[in-house]
Amino acid sequence: MLAEMVIWSDLSRLNDPRLFRENAYIDGRWRAATDGTVREVHNPATGECLGTVAALGATEAVEAVAAAENAFGGWRKRLPQERAAILHAWHNEILANREDLAVLMTLEQGKPIGESRGEIDYAASFIAWYAEEAKRLNVESVTSPFPDADTMVRREPAGVAALVTPWNFPSAMITRKGAAALAAGCTVVVHPSMYTPYSALALAELAERAGMPAGVFNVVTGDAPEIVGAFCASPAVRVVSFTGSTQVGRLIAAQCAPSVKRLIMELGGHAPFIVFPDADFERAIDGAVAAKFATSGQDCLAANRFFVHRDIYKRFVDAFAERARALNVGTGLNESVEIGPLMHERAVAKCADHVADALARGARLVNGGKHHTAGSLFFEPTVLADVPTDARIWHEETFGPVAALAPFDDEDAVLAAANATEYGLVAYLYTADTRRISRFGRALEYGMVAVNRVKITGAPVPFGGVKQSGLGREGARQGMEAFTEIKYLCLDNG
Repeated sequence: MLAEMVIWSDLSRLNDPRLFRENAYIDGRWRAATDGTVREVHNPATGECLGTVAALGATEAVEAVAAAENAFGGWRKRLPQERAAILHAWHNEILANREDLAVLMTLEQGKPIGESRGEIDYAASFIAWYAEEAKRLNVESVTSPFPDADTMVRREPAGVAALVTPWNFPSAMITRKGAAALAAGCTVVVHPSMYTPYSALALAELAERAGMPAGVFNVVTGDAPEIVGAFCASPAVRVVSFTGSTQVGRLIAAQCAPSVKRLIMELGGHAPFIVFPDADFERAIDGAVAAKFATSGQDCLAANRFFVHRDIYKRFVDAFAERARALNVGTGLNESVEIGPLMHERAVAKCADHVADALARGARLVNGGKHHTAGSLFFEPTVLADVPTDARIWHEETFGPVAALAPFDDEDAVLAAANATEYGLVAYLYTADTRRISRFGRALEYGMVAVNRVKITGAPVPFGGVKQSGLGREGARQGMEAFTEIKYLCLDNG
Protein backbone atom coordinates (compact mmCIF):
# COMPACT_ATOMS: atom_id res chain seq x y z
CA MET A 1 0.00 0.00 0.00
CA LEU A 2 1.26 3.49 -0.88
CA ALA A 3 0.73 6.24 1.67
CA GLU A 4 -0.22 9.70 0.45
CA MET A 5 2.83 11.93 0.02
CA VAL A 6 3.30 14.69 2.58
CA ILE A 7 5.23 17.78 1.51
CA TRP A 8 7.54 18.41 4.45
CA SER A 9 10.74 18.05 2.44
CA ASP A 10 12.68 20.94 4.01
CA LEU A 11 13.89 21.81 7.46
CA SER A 12 11.33 24.54 8.14
CA ARG A 13 9.48 22.15 10.45
CA LEU A 14 12.22 22.48 13.10
CA ASN A 15 11.21 24.51 16.14
CA ASP A 16 14.87 25.23 16.91
CA PRO A 17 16.90 25.78 13.69
CA ARG A 18 20.11 25.86 15.73
CA LEU A 19 19.92 22.07 15.94
CA PHE A 20 20.70 21.88 12.24
CA ARG A 21 24.49 22.01 12.11
CA GLU A 22 26.63 21.57 9.00
CA ASN A 23 30.10 21.76 10.55
CA ALA A 24 31.99 19.25 12.66
CA TYR A 25 32.40 19.79 16.41
CA ILE A 26 35.97 19.69 17.76
CA ASP A 27 37.24 21.00 21.09
CA GLY A 28 34.06 22.95 21.74
CA ARG A 29 34.11 24.71 18.35
CA TRP A 30 32.20 24.22 15.11
CA ARG A 31 34.71 23.40 12.45
CA ALA A 32 34.72 23.37 8.68
CA ALA A 33 37.20 21.21 6.82
CA THR A 34 40.64 22.78 6.55
CA ASP A 35 40.29 22.92 2.77
CA GLY A 36 36.61 23.90 2.88
CA THR A 37 35.38 20.64 1.38
CA VAL A 38 31.74 19.75 1.99
CA ARG A 39 29.49 16.86 1.07
CA GLU A 40 25.79 16.94 0.31
CA VAL A 41 23.29 15.10 2.48
CA HIS A 42 20.11 13.85 0.81
CA ASN A 43 16.67 12.81 1.97
CA PRO A 44 16.47 9.15 0.86
CA ALA A 45 12.68 9.37 0.47
CA THR A 46 12.70 12.24 -2.02
CA GLY A 47 16.29 12.58 -3.22
CA GLU A 48 16.24 16.23 -2.15
CA CYS A 49 19.48 17.79 -0.91
CA LEU A 50 18.94 18.74 2.73
CA GLY A 51 22.21 20.62 3.01
CA THR A 52 25.92 20.00 3.23
CA VAL A 53 28.25 18.79 5.93
CA ALA A 54 31.94 19.47 6.49
CA ALA A 55 34.05 16.76 4.89
CA LEU A 56 37.05 16.47 7.21
CA GLY A 57 39.96 14.08 6.87
CA ALA A 58 42.88 12.61 8.76
CA THR A 59 44.35 15.99 9.77
CA GLU A 60 41.23 17.08 11.60
CA ALA A 61 40.74 13.60 13.06
CA VAL A 62 44.17 13.83 14.67
CA GLU A 63 43.24 17.28 15.96
CA ALA A 64 40.06 15.89 17.51
CA VAL A 65 41.97 13.09 19.20
CA ALA A 66 44.43 15.64 20.60
CA ALA A 67 41.55 17.71 21.96
CA ALA A 68 40.04 14.64 23.61
CA GLU A 69 43.42 13.65 25.04
CA ASN A 70 43.93 17.12 26.49
CA ALA A 71 40.47 17.09 28.04
CA PHE A 72 40.82 13.59 29.46
CA GLY A 73 42.79 14.55 32.56
CA GLY A 74 40.24 17.05 33.77
CA TRP A 75 37.21 14.92 32.89
CA ARG A 76 38.47 11.80 34.64
CA LYS A 77 39.24 13.79 37.81
CA ARG A 78 35.71 15.09 38.14
CA LEU A 79 33.62 13.43 40.79
CA PRO A 80 31.26 10.84 39.32
CA GLN A 81 28.40 12.97 40.60
CA GLU A 82 29.67 15.91 38.54
CA ARG A 83 29.88 13.82 35.37
CA ALA A 84 26.42 12.45 36.16
CA ALA A 85 24.97 15.96 36.49
CA ILE A 86 26.19 16.90 33.02
CA LEU A 87 24.84 13.66 31.57
CA HIS A 88 21.46 14.27 33.19
CA ALA A 89 21.41 17.77 31.73
CA TRP A 90 22.21 16.31 28.28
CA HIS A 91 19.41 13.79 28.71
CA ASN A 92 16.96 16.58 29.57
CA GLU A 93 18.03 18.66 26.57
CA ILE A 94 17.42 15.70 24.26
CA LEU A 95 13.93 15.06 25.61
CA ALA A 96 13.09 18.78 25.46
CA ASN A 97 13.99 18.74 21.75
CA ARG A 98 12.56 15.29 21.00
CA GLU A 99 10.35 16.31 18.08
CA ASP A 100 13.07 18.28 16.28
CA LEU A 101 15.55 15.46 16.68
CA ALA A 102 12.99 12.99 15.33
CA VAL A 103 12.26 15.20 12.31
CA LEU A 104 15.96 15.56 11.56
CA MET A 105 16.38 11.79 11.75
CA THR A 106 13.45 11.07 9.45
CA LEU A 107 14.65 13.63 6.91
CA GLU A 108 18.18 12.25 6.68
CA GLN A 109 17.56 8.56 7.42
CA GLY A 110 14.06 8.02 6.06
CA LYS A 111 12.53 5.99 8.89
CA PRO A 112 8.90 6.67 9.83
CA ILE A 113 8.51 9.54 12.25
CA GLY A 114 7.04 7.27 14.94
CA GLU A 115 10.15 5.11 14.82
CA SER A 116 12.33 8.22 14.97
CA ARG A 117 10.56 9.46 18.09
CA GLY A 118 11.02 6.04 19.62
CA GLU A 119 14.72 6.12 18.84
CA ILE A 120 15.15 9.52 20.49
CA ASP A 121 13.54 8.16 23.65
CA TYR A 122 15.77 5.08 23.41
CA ALA A 123 18.86 7.24 22.89
CA ALA A 124 18.04 9.42 25.88
CA SER A 125 17.49 6.38 28.11
CA PHE A 126 21.14 5.37 27.83
CA ILE A 127 22.29 8.76 29.05
CA ALA A 128 20.00 8.64 32.07
CA TRP A 129 21.08 5.07 32.84
CA TYR A 130 24.81 5.75 32.66
CA ALA A 131 24.50 9.00 34.58
CA GLU A 132 23.49 6.83 37.53
CA GLU A 133 25.98 4.04 36.77
CA ALA A 134 28.79 6.61 36.91
CA LYS A 135 28.26 6.76 40.67
CA ARG A 136 28.66 3.01 41.10
CA LEU A 137 32.00 2.41 39.39
CA ASN A 138 33.94 1.98 42.61
CA VAL A 139 36.70 0.05 44.33
CA GLU A 140 36.24 -3.71 44.65
CA SER A 141 37.80 -5.52 47.57
CA VAL A 142 39.55 -8.84 47.04
CA THR A 143 40.91 -11.35 49.49
CA SER A 144 44.61 -10.79 50.02
CA PRO A 145 46.88 -13.80 49.50
CA PHE A 146 49.48 -12.15 51.80
CA PRO A 147 49.40 -11.86 55.62
CA ASP A 148 51.07 -8.44 55.55
CA ALA A 149 49.32 -6.76 52.65
CA ASP A 150 45.93 -5.38 51.74
CA THR A 151 44.71 -5.72 48.18
CA MET A 152 42.12 -3.93 46.12
CA VAL A 153 40.96 -3.75 42.52
CA ARG A 154 39.53 -0.62 40.97
CA ARG A 155 38.35 0.43 37.54
CA GLU A 156 39.83 3.47 35.85
CA PRO A 157 38.83 5.13 32.56
CA ALA A 158 40.75 3.69 29.63
CA GLY A 159 41.41 7.02 27.92
CA VAL A 160 40.21 8.47 24.63
CA ALA A 161 37.44 6.39 23.04
CA ALA A 162 36.69 6.48 19.31
CA LEU A 163 33.07 5.76 18.43
CA VAL A 164 32.22 4.80 14.85
CA THR A 165 28.46 4.76 14.36
CA PRO A 166 26.05 3.68 11.58
CA TRP A 167 23.25 5.35 9.67
CA ASN A 168 20.39 3.05 10.68
CA PHE A 169 20.25 4.26 14.30
CA PRO A 170 22.07 7.59 14.06
CA SER A 171 21.26 8.86 17.56
CA ALA A 172 20.94 5.77 19.76
CA MET A 173 24.22 4.21 18.69
CA ILE A 174 26.05 7.40 19.69
CA THR A 175 24.45 7.63 23.12
CA ARG A 176 24.68 3.90 23.88
CA LYS A 177 28.42 4.08 23.36
CA GLY A 178 29.09 7.68 24.30
CA ALA A 179 27.15 7.84 27.57
CA ALA A 180 28.91 4.70 28.80
CA ALA A 181 32.34 6.07 27.90
CA LEU A 182 31.66 9.51 29.39
CA ALA A 183 30.24 8.04 32.59
CA ALA A 184 33.37 5.94 32.99
CA GLY A 185 35.54 9.06 32.70
CA CYS A 186 36.66 8.69 29.08
CA THR A 187 36.56 11.44 26.49
CA VAL A 188 35.25 10.62 23.04
CA VAL A 189 35.69 11.29 19.35
CA VAL A 190 32.69 10.29 17.23
CA HIS A 191 32.61 9.55 13.53
CA PRO A 192 28.99 9.28 12.36
CA SER A 193 27.88 7.94 9.01
CA MET A 194 27.99 10.60 6.32
CA TYR A 195 24.49 9.56 5.31
CA THR A 196 23.16 10.77 8.68
CA PRO A 197 25.52 13.39 10.14
CA TYR A 198 22.87 15.86 11.31
CA SER A 199 21.58 13.67 14.12
CA ALA A 200 25.10 13.40 15.54
CA LEU A 201 25.78 17.12 15.24
CA ALA A 202 22.48 17.94 16.94
CA LEU A 203 23.54 15.76 19.85
CA ALA A 204 26.79 17.74 20.02
CA GLU A 205 24.85 21.01 20.10
CA LEU A 206 22.75 19.71 22.99
CA ALA A 207 25.80 18.36 24.82
CA GLU A 208 27.33 21.83 24.65
CA ARG A 209 24.14 23.36 26.04
CA ALA A 210 24.23 20.79 28.85
CA GLY A 211 27.66 22.02 29.93
CA MET A 212 29.89 19.35 28.39
CA PRO A 213 33.45 20.73 28.61
CA ALA A 214 35.35 21.46 25.43
CA GLY A 215 37.18 18.44 24.05
CA VAL A 216 35.18 15.87 26.00
CA PHE A 217 32.69 15.13 23.20
CA ASN A 218 33.82 15.63 19.60
CA VAL A 219 32.09 14.81 16.31
CA VAL A 220 34.27 14.43 13.22
CA THR A 221 32.38 14.29 9.93
CA GLY A 222 34.00 13.39 6.64
CA ASP A 223 35.84 10.61 4.85
CA ALA A 224 35.42 7.39 6.81
CA PRO A 225 38.62 5.58 5.73
CA GLU A 226 40.75 8.64 6.55
CA ILE A 227 39.09 9.54 9.83
CA VAL A 228 38.68 6.03 11.20
CA GLY A 229 42.15 5.14 9.98
CA ALA A 230 43.56 8.07 11.96
CA PHE A 231 41.62 6.99 15.05
CA CYS A 232 42.96 3.44 14.75
CA ALA A 233 46.54 4.60 14.19
CA SER A 234 46.62 7.05 17.10
CA PRO A 235 48.31 5.73 20.26
CA ALA A 236 46.16 8.17 22.26
CA VAL A 237 42.98 6.30 21.33
CA ARG A 238 42.67 3.36 23.70
CA VAL A 239 39.20 2.07 22.84
CA VAL A 240 37.42 1.77 19.50
CA SER A 241 33.71 1.03 19.53
CA PHE A 242 32.16 0.22 16.15
CA THR A 243 28.69 -0.69 14.95
CA GLY A 244 28.41 -1.83 11.35
CA SER A 245 29.10 -4.68 9.00
CA THR A 246 31.30 -7.64 9.89
CA GLN A 247 33.44 -6.93 6.83
CA VAL A 248 34.29 -3.40 7.98
CA GLY A 249 34.71 -4.64 11.55
CA ARG A 250 37.46 -6.97 10.40
CA LEU A 251 39.28 -4.07 8.72
CA ILE A 252 39.06 -1.92 11.85
CA ALA A 253 40.31 -4.78 14.02
CA ALA A 254 43.31 -5.21 11.75
CA GLN A 255 44.11 -1.49 11.88
CA CYS A 256 43.89 -1.48 15.68
CA ALA A 257 46.16 -4.49 16.12
CA PRO A 258 49.50 -2.63 16.06
CA SER A 259 48.53 -0.52 19.08
CA VAL A 260 46.51 -3.30 20.76
CA LYS A 261 43.40 -1.22 21.36
CA ARG A 262 40.33 -2.35 23.25
CA LEU A 263 37.62 -3.25 20.71
CA ILE A 264 33.88 -3.20 21.20
CA MET A 265 32.05 -4.32 18.09
CA GLU A 266 28.41 -4.82 17.22
CA LEU A 267 28.52 -6.37 13.78
CA GLY A 268 26.20 -8.19 11.39
CA GLY A 269 23.20 -10.27 12.29
CA HIS A 270 21.24 -13.00 10.50
CA ALA A 271 18.46 -13.69 12.96
CA PRO A 272 16.34 -16.85 12.80
CA PHE A 273 12.64 -16.60 13.70
CA ILE A 274 11.35 -20.00 14.82
CA VAL A 275 7.65 -20.74 15.26
CA PHE A 276 6.24 -23.96 16.74
CA PRO A 277 2.59 -25.07 16.43
CA ASP A 278 1.87 -24.49 20.10
CA ALA A 279 2.77 -20.80 19.87
CA ASP A 280 0.17 -18.07 20.17
CA PHE A 281 -0.42 -17.65 16.43
CA GLU A 282 -1.50 -14.00 16.38
CA ARG A 283 1.34 -12.99 18.68
CA ALA A 284 3.79 -14.80 16.40
CA ILE A 285 2.45 -13.00 13.33
CA ASP A 286 2.67 -9.64 15.09
CA GLY A 287 6.20 -10.45 16.17
CA ALA A 288 7.22 -11.58 12.69
CA VAL A 289 6.02 -8.34 11.09
CA ALA A 290 7.77 -6.22 13.71
CA ALA A 291 10.99 -8.25 13.59
CA LYS A 292 11.21 -8.08 9.80
CA PHE A 293 9.91 -4.69 8.77
CA ALA A 294 10.95 -2.23 11.50
CA THR A 295 13.36 0.36 10.05
CA SER A 296 12.41 -1.12 6.64
CA GLY A 297 14.40 -4.21 7.60
CA GLN A 298 17.59 -2.17 8.01
CA ASP A 299 18.33 -3.40 11.51
CA CYS A 300 20.94 -5.84 12.79
CA LEU A 301 18.16 -7.36 14.91
CA ALA A 302 15.90 -7.90 11.89
CA ALA A 303 14.66 -11.44 11.38
CA ASN A 304 16.08 -12.77 8.14
CA ARG A 305 15.16 -16.47 8.16
CA PHE A 306 11.70 -17.64 9.21
CA PHE A 307 11.43 -21.29 10.22
CA VAL A 308 7.77 -22.29 10.68
CA HIS A 309 6.61 -25.76 11.68
CA ARG A 310 4.95 -27.56 8.78
CA ASP A 311 1.71 -28.02 10.72
CA ILE A 312 1.03 -24.26 10.64
CA TYR A 313 3.28 -23.26 7.73
CA LYS A 314 0.63 -22.49 5.07
CA ARG A 315 -1.53 -20.58 7.51
CA PHE A 316 1.46 -18.59 8.71
CA VAL A 317 2.67 -17.73 5.18
CA ASP A 318 -0.78 -16.54 4.17
CA ALA A 319 -1.30 -14.42 7.28
CA PHE A 320 2.21 -12.96 7.20
CA ALA A 321 1.91 -12.05 3.51
CA GLU A 322 -1.45 -10.39 4.09
CA ARG A 323 0.04 -8.24 6.84
CA ALA A 324 3.05 -7.35 4.67
CA ARG A 325 0.80 -6.26 1.79
CA ALA A 326 -1.12 -3.95 4.12
CA LEU A 327 1.95 -2.02 5.30
CA ASN A 328 1.90 1.68 4.42
CA VAL A 329 4.91 2.66 2.33
CA GLY A 330 5.98 6.26 1.85
CA THR A 331 7.69 9.38 3.15
CA GLY A 332 8.45 9.07 6.84
CA LEU A 333 6.96 12.38 8.01
CA ASN A 334 3.53 11.02 7.15
CA GLU A 335 2.24 9.72 10.48
CA SER A 336 0.60 6.68 8.85
CA VAL A 337 3.73 5.41 7.13
CA GLU A 338 5.20 2.11 8.36
CA ILE A 339 7.86 1.44 5.72
CA GLY A 340 10.29 4.11 4.59
CA PRO A 341 13.04 4.09 1.96
CA LEU A 342 16.27 2.16 2.01
CA MET A 343 19.41 4.17 2.61
CA HIS A 344 21.11 3.90 -0.77
CA GLU A 345 20.98 2.21 -4.17
CA ARG A 346 23.24 -0.65 -3.07
CA ALA A 347 20.65 -1.68 -0.48
CA VAL A 348 17.90 -1.74 -3.10
CA ALA A 349 20.07 -3.74 -5.46
CA LYS A 350 20.87 -6.29 -2.76
CA CYS A 351 17.18 -6.85 -2.02
CA ALA A 352 16.48 -7.36 -5.72
CA ASP A 353 19.46 -9.72 -6.06
CA HIS A 354 18.37 -11.82 -3.08
CA VAL A 355 14.85 -12.12 -4.44
CA ALA A 356 16.03 -13.06 -7.95
CA ASP A 357 18.49 -15.63 -6.60
CA ALA A 358 15.91 -17.27 -4.33
CA LEU A 359 13.35 -17.50 -7.14
CA ALA A 360 15.93 -18.97 -9.51
CA ARG A 361 16.61 -21.69 -6.94
CA GLY A 362 12.96 -22.63 -6.53
CA ALA A 363 11.50 -20.25 -3.93
CA ARG A 364 7.95 -18.97 -4.35
CA LEU A 365 7.17 -15.25 -4.47
CA VAL A 366 4.09 -14.62 -2.32
CA ASN A 367 4.10 -10.84 -2.64
CA GLY A 368 6.38 -7.93 -3.36
CA GLY A 369 9.73 -8.57 -4.93
CA LYS A 370 10.52 -5.33 -6.74
CA HIS A 371 11.03 -1.58 -6.48
CA HIS A 372 8.10 0.29 -4.97
CA THR A 373 6.48 3.13 -6.86
CA ALA A 374 7.03 5.49 -3.89
CA GLY A 375 10.53 6.32 -5.11
CA SER A 376 13.87 5.04 -6.34
CA LEU A 377 15.05 3.88 -2.89
CA PHE A 378 11.85 2.11 -1.90
CA PHE A 379 11.44 -1.66 -2.09
CA GLU A 380 8.17 -3.53 -1.71
CA PRO A 381 7.62 -5.48 1.51
CA THR A 382 8.40 -8.94 0.20
CA VAL A 383 7.56 -12.46 1.31
CA LEU A 384 9.33 -15.48 -0.17
CA ALA A 385 8.09 -18.96 0.71
CA ASP A 386 9.68 -22.40 0.32
CA VAL A 387 13.14 -20.86 0.20
CA PRO A 388 15.81 -23.54 -0.37
CA THR A 389 18.85 -23.72 1.87
CA ASP A 390 21.27 -22.91 -0.97
CA ALA A 391 19.69 -19.49 -1.63
CA ARG A 392 21.91 -16.50 -0.88
CA ILE A 393 19.28 -14.96 1.38
CA TRP A 394 19.62 -18.00 3.64
CA HIS A 395 23.30 -17.18 4.20
CA GLU A 396 23.64 -13.41 3.78
CA GLU A 397 22.12 -10.57 5.76
CA THR A 398 19.65 -8.77 3.47
CA PHE A 399 19.21 -5.53 5.42
CA GLY A 400 15.93 -4.77 3.70
CA PRO A 401 12.20 -5.61 3.72
CA VAL A 402 12.53 -9.14 2.32
CA ALA A 403 11.41 -12.14 4.40
CA ALA A 404 12.47 -15.72 3.59
CA LEU A 405 10.27 -18.54 4.92
CA ALA A 406 10.65 -22.32 4.97
CA PRO A 407 8.93 -25.18 6.83
CA PHE A 408 10.55 -27.51 9.36
CA ASP A 409 9.49 -30.80 10.93
CA ASP A 410 11.53 -31.40 14.09
CA GLU A 411 13.56 -29.63 16.75
CA ASP A 412 16.96 -31.00 15.84
CA ALA A 413 16.64 -29.96 12.21
CA VAL A 414 15.51 -26.41 12.91
CA LEU A 415 18.11 -25.92 15.61
CA ALA A 416 20.89 -27.03 13.25
CA ALA A 417 19.57 -24.74 10.51
CA ALA A 418 19.26 -21.76 12.84
CA ASN A 419 22.84 -22.17 14.02
CA ALA A 420 24.24 -22.73 10.51
CA THR A 421 25.63 -19.20 10.15
CA GLU A 422 28.76 -17.26 11.02
CA TYR A 423 26.56 -14.73 12.81
CA GLY A 424 25.15 -14.95 16.33
CA LEU A 425 23.46 -11.74 17.43
CA VAL A 426 19.80 -12.55 18.19
CA ALA A 427 17.35 -15.41 17.69
CA TYR A 428 13.56 -15.33 18.03
CA LEU A 429 11.61 -18.30 19.39
CA TYR A 430 7.83 -18.68 19.60
CA THR A 431 6.52 -21.63 21.60
CA ALA A 432 4.44 -22.32 24.72
CA ASP A 433 6.52 -25.33 25.78
CA THR A 434 8.64 -24.32 28.79
CA ARG A 435 10.98 -27.27 28.41
CA ARG A 436 11.56 -26.41 24.76
CA ILE A 437 12.28 -22.81 25.76
CA SER A 438 14.92 -24.05 28.17
CA ARG A 439 16.47 -26.38 25.59
CA PHE A 440 16.58 -23.75 22.85
CA GLY A 441 17.75 -21.06 25.23
CA ARG A 442 20.86 -23.12 25.85
CA ALA A 443 21.38 -24.51 22.36
CA LEU A 444 20.87 -21.44 20.16
CA GLU A 445 24.30 -19.96 19.41
CA TYR A 446 23.32 -16.34 19.83
CA GLY A 447 24.17 -13.61 22.30
CA MET A 448 20.49 -12.81 22.80
CA VAL A 449 17.38 -14.98 22.58
CA ALA A 450 13.91 -13.45 22.44
CA VAL A 451 11.10 -15.77 23.53
CA ASN A 452 7.53 -14.97 22.46
CA ARG A 453 8.37 -11.31 21.93
CA VAL A 454 10.45 -9.04 19.72
CA LYS A 455 11.23 -5.97 21.82
CA ILE A 456 14.13 -6.96 24.06
CA THR A 457 16.62 -4.08 24.12
CA GLY A 458 17.04 -1.25 26.61
CA ALA A 459 19.64 0.58 28.64
CA PRO A 460 19.90 -2.12 31.36
CA VAL A 461 20.38 -4.89 28.75
CA PRO A 462 23.84 -6.29 27.83
CA PHE A 463 23.45 -6.03 24.05
CA GLY A 464 25.76 -8.03 21.81
CA GLY A 465 26.46 -11.18 19.88
CA VAL A 466 28.77 -14.15 19.54
CA LYS A 467 30.77 -15.61 16.67
CA GLN A 468 31.23 -12.95 13.96
CA SER A 469 28.43 -10.74 15.23
CA GLY A 470 30.70 -8.84 17.55
CA LEU A 471 32.96 -8.40 20.54
CA GLY A 472 31.85 -7.33 23.99
CA ARG A 473 28.54 -5.87 25.11
CA GLU A 474 26.86 -2.47 25.03
CA GLY A 475 24.31 -1.30 27.55
CA ALA A 476 24.05 -2.47 31.16
CA ARG A 477 26.98 -2.31 33.56
CA GLN A 478 29.08 -4.30 31.11
CA GLY A 479 28.76 -1.49 28.58
CA MET A 480 30.49 0.97 30.89
CA GLU A 481 33.09 -1.50 32.12
CA ALA A 482 34.20 -1.94 28.51
CA PHE A 483 35.60 1.61 28.66
CA THR A 484 37.64 0.95 31.79
CA GLU A 485 40.89 -0.71 32.73
CA ILE A 486 41.25 -2.79 35.88
CA LYS A 487 44.00 -1.70 38.25
CA TYR A 488 45.19 -3.93 41.06
CA LEU A 489 46.80 -2.39 44.17
CA CYS A 490 48.80 -4.36 46.71
CA LEU A 491 49.37 -2.28 49.86
CA ASP A 492 51.94 -3.35 52.41
CA ASN A 493 50.61 -3.10 55.93
CA GLY A 494 53.54 -4.67 57.79
